[in-house]
Amino acid sequence: MSIYIKILIVFIFFTIKFSNAADGTKSNPFNVLLVPADGGTEEGTIADFKPIFNALTKATKYSFNIIVGQSYSAVVEGICSGLADFAWFGPVTYVQARERGCVELLAVEVRKGSSVYYSGIFTKKDNIHISSLEDLKNKKVAFGDINSTSSFVFPMAMLLEAGIDPIIDLSKSQLTGSHANSLKALQAGIVDAAASSFNSYEKAVRQGSIDKDDFKVIAKSDPIPNPPLAMSIKLPDLVKIAIKNEVANLHNNPNIKEGMLRGYGGKKVDYYDTNISDADMLPALKKMALIDNNFKLSIIEANNK
Repeated sequence: MSIYIKILIVFIFFTIKFSNAADGTKSNPFNVLLVPADGGTEEGTIADFKPIFNALTKATKYSFNIIVGQSYSAVVEGICSGLADFAWFGPVTYVQARERGCVELLAVEVRKGSSVYYSGIFTKKDNIHISSLEDLKNKKVAFGDINSTSSFVFPMAMLLEAGIDPIIDLSKSQLTGSHANSLKALQAGIVDAAASSFNSYEKAVRQGSIDKDDFKVIAKSDPIPNPPLAMSIKLPDLVKIAIKNEVANLHNNPNIKEGMLRGYGGKKVDYYDTNISDADMLPALKKMALIDNNFKLSIIEANNK
C-alpha cells in the first residue's frame, strides 16, 4: 500500500464518525463510502445518494453516515480496512475490493429497464480534424482517476482495441482525477479530447458546467454494468439480509416516495436489482486484464513528464 493511500485512510479515519462496531443507530450509524465519480462538490455527490439512504432508513430504521472518498483507491482501502460498512463503487473498483475478499454485492440501479451505462470519448464539435479514435494520434486526451471504470479503464481499452497505444501514440494522457475535470479541460481547450461516462457528461450539461452544443462524441463504449452498491463482509448476516430485502422492495414500499429512488448522477431509477452476481462484473474484469497495474504506472510516468 502506498504512503499516499495510507494517508488517505488516516484522513478518512479522523474525518468520519467511525466505530469498530457500527450498529446503524442514530448515535452509531453505518458508514457509507462513495467513489468521487463526478468530481463535483462533496455535498453534490452526497446529495445524489442521500435520497436512497433516506429511503433505506425509512424502511429499516437503520441510520447511515455518507462520505465521499478522496479517490477511488481510498474507497477500496477504506472499506477493506474496516472504516466503512457500505460502499458505492465503479465496476472495476468493486472487482478490486472483491478480489481482496472484503465486500459482497448489494444491488445495482435499474433505469428505464436497463442496468448498464456507457463510457465515451468526446471532443469539441468545431474540431474538424477529430472524428474517430484513429484521429487521436499525437493528440492530448484527458482521463479521470486511474481506477475509474468509465473515465479511464474502458476508454483506454477502447483506444488499445482501435490499435492506438496511449503510452506511445498520444502526445499526452492528461490525468485530471475526475470525469467533470476532464470535460472542463476539453471545454477550456486544454486538451483535444476527454473521456467520461455519459452519465457524468449529462450531469455536467444539466448543471451548466459545460455546453452540450460545444461537444461531439468520438466513440461510445460497449455496455458497462452499472456501478454497484456493496456491503462489507464484516456486517452481521442478519443486517445484510434485512438491508438486501428492503433494497429489493423499496419501489413497492408505500412509505417511500418516488423521488427517493435515485442513483448515479442523482437520476431517478426504477428500482434496485439485488439479484446480481459477480459474473455480471465480467466486462470490467476483461478490461482490467488489458489495463493492468504496469500499464497504469506507465501512464502515470508519461503524465508526469
